[in-house]
Amino acid sequence: MSLRLYLLRHGETTYSQTGNYCGETDPDLTTEGYQMAEAFAKAYSSLQWDAIYCSPMKRTVATAKPLCDAVGLEMQQRDGLKEIRYGAWEAKSSDWVKEHYNEDYINWLREPAWNPPTDGETAVEIATRASAVISEIRSKYAHGNILIVSHKATLRIIVCSLLGIDLGRYRDRIGFLAASLCLIKLDRHGPLIESLGDRSFMDQALRDRAGS
Repeated sequence: MSLRLYLLRHGETTYSQTGNYCGETDPDLTTEGYQMAEAFAKAYSSLQWDAIYCSPMKRTVATAKPLCDAVGLEMQQRDGLKEIRYGAWEAKSSDWVKEHYNEDYINWLREPAWNPPTDGETAVEIATRASAVISEIRSKYAHGNILIVSHKATLRIIVCSLLGIDLGRYRDRIGFLAASLCLIKLDRHGPLIESLGDRSFMDQALRDRAGS
């Protein structure tokens, strides 16, 4: 028996479409984002779930809710699963940031593990808080299926932390489109990725929405 972590990014928001930085900013899902959440619940409600964890942001709660309702589990909200704090960059475009905080932006692109967005969080800080949630899960569940609904940067950092990938490369090595799923199996051999970027549970029209 093994423990399987299903890492699900929240469904589409308006910021998924524009690409503006969205960390502490708390938008709701778009109509299509809700459809993505419903599609996931429909596809995965027959799986035996042991727990559902999520970030307390509107977009993650709304993504987790259809499955929680379908299987009768209460979502367990954890601040450690929140998105990166973008600080002064919140809700801004990358072009705006390059113009106003060019040096910080270049440093962040080069080495985000230790260089944060202006007044924001480093990847190391995110890894510390997110890893505490993963440790909690592993201490409670030796095996079974756990859903974790979180955010783009946070999920990429969780994957890097589990697999021993340099945190400074999280933006270069791992992709997470809106409502995409990564499955990691944990057993005596350690973490193993069984799938990454899975959106096969959606219809084609939803998959065609890139959701950066």
